[in-house]
Amino acid sequence: MVLLPAFLDGFARTVSTKKGKNLSEDEDGGREIAKSMIKDSKKNSTLIGTSGFVSSESSKRFTSICSNRGEKGINQDRAIVWEGFGCQEDITFCGMFDGHGPWGHVIAKRVKKSFPSSLLCQWQQTLASLSSSPECSSPFDLWKQACLKTFSVIDLDLKISPSIDSYCSGCTALTAVLQGDHLVIANAGDSRAIIATTSDDGNSLVPVQLSVDFKPNIPEEAERIKQSDGRLFCLDDEPGVYRVGMPNGGSLGLAVSRAFGDYCLKDFGLVSEPEVTYRKITDKDQFLILATDGVLYQLFQHLNQNQD
Repeated sequence: MVLLPAFLDGFARTVSTKKGKNLSEDEDGGREIAKSMIKDSKKNSTLIGTSGFVSSESSKRFTSICSNRGEKGINQDRAIVWEGFGCQEDITFCGMFDGHGPWGHVIAKRVKKSFPSSLLCQWQQTLASLSSSPECSSPFDLWKQACLKTFSVIDLDLKISPSIDSYCSGCTALTAVLQGDHLVIANAGDSRAIIATTSDDGNSLVPVQLSVDFKPNIPEEAERIKQSDGRLFCLDDEPGVYRVGMPNGGSLGLAVSRAFGDYCLKDFGLVSEPEVTYRKITDKDQFLILATDGVLYQLFQHLNQNQD
C-alpha cells in the first residue's frame, strides 16, 4: 500500500513550519519557503534548474520547479511556471512536458517555449469571439476552447517543422491554468496532476487525482486504436506495459495513447487532443502537484521501501 497521504501531510508540515512561517498568516511566507527549498535542492545537487520560471512579485501564490538528476542519459522533461500569465495578476500557468524518442528533449523544449504564447493567443481570440455569447463565456469554457486549439496548433507546428524530426519522437503535455479560484487542467499523456485537499475531519490531507493517465489499454483509448487499425501490445521484457504501434509492427510502439509528435502513429490511434477538466478551488485545497510518470514512479518506490 502506497502511503501518498502521509507524504502529502509531511510536505504540508514542511511548508507550514519551515523558517517558522505560517502561510495563513503571512502571504510572503510561501515565497520565502519556495526560495529556501530551491536553495537546499541546489546545495544537494537535486535541482537541475528553474529556467522555466516566470515570477510575478505581486502574486499571492508561490510556485516552484524541481527536477532530480536521473541516470538514463539526457533529461527529456521540461517544465514552466508563469505567474501573472498574460499580464493578469490572478492567472498562473504551469506546464509539464515529458519527451520521448531520439528527439524527445528537443521537442519538449520547443513545446515548452511555444505553448504559453500560443495558449495566450488562443485564449484572447476565444475571449473576443465569445464576447457576444455570455452563456458560453465562463472561465472554463474559455480556457477549454483555448487549450483544445493550442494543442492542435502545437502538434501541427511540429509536423511541418523542417528542423525537428518528430516522426518517431514526441512529448506528453500536462498544463494547469489557475485563474482566481478556477483551475483548468489539460492533459495529453501520462503525467499526473494531484491536488492535496483537507480531509473532512480536518486532520490530514487527501490526494485527489485531477488527470487521467492516458495509457493505450484504457478501454476508450484501446477502442480508438482498434478502430484506427493500430496495434495494442506489450514487449516481452515489459509484460503489463501496453503500447500502441503500427499494424505491421514497424516500431517499438509508444506506452501512451496521447502525445505531441510521433507521426508514425498518428494514423493508428495516437492523438494529441487533450482531456480538459475543471475544479473550483476552495479553502480546503492546499497545493497542486504536476509530475511526470518517472517522478511518480520513483516516489511510490521510495514510499514502498520506507514502509517495508
